[in-house]
Formats: sequence, C-alpha cells, structure tokens
Amino acid sequence: MSIFAVVSQPLVTVFAVSKYLALEGVDGSGKSTLGTALIEALGARGIEAILVREPGGTSLGESIRGLLLDSDSIDDWAEVFLFAAQRAELAREVVTPALAADTWVISDRTYYSSIAYQGRARGLGEDEVRSINETGLQGVVPDHVFVLDVSPGVALRRQANPDRIGKEGLEFQSTVRAAYLDLARAEEKVMVLDGEMTVPEMVAAVLEVVT
Repeated sequence: MSIFAVVSQPLVTVFAVSKYLALEGVDGSGKSTLGTALIEALGARGIEAILVREPGGTSLGESIRGLLLDSDSIDDWAEVFLFAAQRAELAREVVTPALAADTWVISDRTYYSSIAYQGRARGLGEDEVRSINETGLQGVVPDHVFVLDVSPGVALRRQANPDRIGKEGLEFQSTVRAAYLDLARAEEKVMVLDGEMTVPEMVAAVLEVVT
C-alpha cells in the first residue's frame, strides 16, 4: 500500500456513482476540516451534500456523544455498544433518506473507527466489533473510506481540548493508526491520504477518485 497511490488505478468508472464517503483517522488528523471543505467543493459543482459526524448527527446520537466523549470512564464493551447504537440511528434517520434523495453524504467517522479504536486499540477484537456494527447498519455503509494519515504525535499536538478518547496518549493512538493502515491494505475501498497535504490537495485527491 502507498499513500494515495490508489488513484492511479483504473477505478474511476466503478466509483462514479459513489455518494457516501467517510473520513477516518486518529484524533486531530483533520477530518472535520476536510469534511467541510468537501461539502463546499461539491456545492460549487452543483452537487447537494450533507456533512454528518459520529458520534452524533441525531438527537439520540448527540446525547450518546456526550456520554462517550465527556464521561470520566466507560466500560470498554459499553463503549462499543454506545457507538454502534448512535451509528445505527444515524444510518436509519439521516443517511438512508439523504441517499434516497440523491444527496451525497460525507461522514466524519464511521464504523471503521470502532474497528480501529475498540477492536484493535482496546483489544476487544476487530471481527467482533465489525460484526456488531454491521448488524446494526444493515448494509448502510460508506462507498469509500478515506484515512487521513498523520503522525500520532502531530495529531495529539493539534488537539486544543482533547476529549476522553483523544486523551488516551501516544501509544494508544499509534495502535489506532496501525489498525487503519492495515484496513487500507486489506480493503480496496479504504484509501490513505497523506494528512500533511494541504486541504485543497486532499479535496482534489478525494474528488479524483469519486467523480
């Protein structure tokens, strides 16, 4: 696997109808900034798109977000199921109707976060965590997942006010990063972006793949 070398492969025809994209990476990698820029770039091309975030995006999801990110501590398996619950709600209440209306969806995180964070870094099992989430999602999954790859040290320094998971430290975030890179090696739809690129460069790279 090479950083974004995948764009040189003859896949544009396959990806031309992709409308559900997810952004992944360690805390502080720049997902939110890229998501906002992608919405603006698509809008400039006359493409209607919405930006959603995980955890969150619905009334239930925002309540769960507070529990997950602001609590002092949560049992590891409780963390898995809370993430999965808000994700299933978001898929049903927001993502599915948007796609049905021919609206693009850009998601700041998806269930690949749980595979990396809870499955790998928490040591709960990547297959087990994937199965729990895919059961709840019932096939409502991203067409493409873009991992913003930056050094965990750099990402940690970017966080002005880290949440509970963002405070886990360098070793934890390094394990998460390794999980993402392994996922990109294993799955064609998971692609790595050099997180040190400028935002316009990353936007152009994403759009080159999906349009």
